[in-house]
Amino acid sequence: MPELPEVETVRRTLIELVVGKRIQAVTVRLPRIIQRPAEPEQFADALVGHTIETVERRGKFLRIMLDGLVLVSHLRMEGRYGVFKSEEQIELHTHVIFHFDDGTDLRYKDVRQFGTMHLFRSGQELELPPLNKLGIEPLEETFTLEALHGKLAERSTKIKPLLLNQEHIVGLGNIYVDEALFQAKIHPERTPDTLKPAEWKRLYEAIRSTLALAVEAGGSSIKSYVNGQGEMGMFQHQLLVYGKKDEPCPACAGPIEKFTVGGRGTHICSKCQPYVLSAKSRTQ
Repeated sequence: MPELPEVETVRRTLIELVVGKRIQAVTVRLPRIIQRPAEPEQFADALVGHTIETVERRGKFLRIMLDGLVLVSHLRMEGRYGVFKSEEQIELHTHVIFHFDDGTDLRYKDVRQFGTMHLFRSGQELELPPLNKLGIEPLEETFTLEALHGKLAERSTKIKPLLLNQEHIVGLGNIYVDEALFQAKIHPERTPDTLKPAEWKRLYEAIRSTLALAVEAGGSSIKSYVNGQGEMGMFQHQLLVYGKKDEPCPACAGPIEKFTVGGRGTHICSKCQPYVLSAKSRTQ
């Protein structure tokens, strides 16, 4: 699933490709992609005549900002956007097509068919699902060490599922949580109430630096991710532990291990990320 760096890369690419384009018609070929309004015909009719002004991001969601409307799009597992000339052949698994009046299309392709689109009046999108319960953005100024500590410090749940919970911090997925926890030298099954001040600082810095480097590299193309121009991300070549099972740890040369935490495949170096019992467990 595309995480924050991949969605941010798609956002930047779409700004180059579609800003200023006016929608002439919309074709919905798979109605269930459209979550709001209830009828795909209403979705298509509402967009006709509107111009794309910019593209923003909230967590893993794209916000395509038009004059008076906002299209909120989630790529889910394998959704992708591309711009094509209108006469070009439509690829298999293309489910929504935005036809522009300059003879080009913005096409949404999704092999797994899990992506979603919601249409709102401008400003309304932040007050209603799916954006209204999202947490803090890890690459914005509001994401501080104090904000991270305030969100998680009192919780006794394992740290990895908490970091994956989009109601706390948005945009983090399996890849970047594994990478950040490794850099912070924190075992993913530890609980926030066991973390010391120095560990909180390392975790905060690791989240920021990992995401910033991934955005700079265009994200990670682990499976099928490409940006709006069909280009792969390159951060997978900089990953330290994710997908490296049985390979030597880049810090201590011990083997990278893989196991499951909260139902998600998890990569660690047990020497660099030692497990520490929770404060509650130590008193029993």
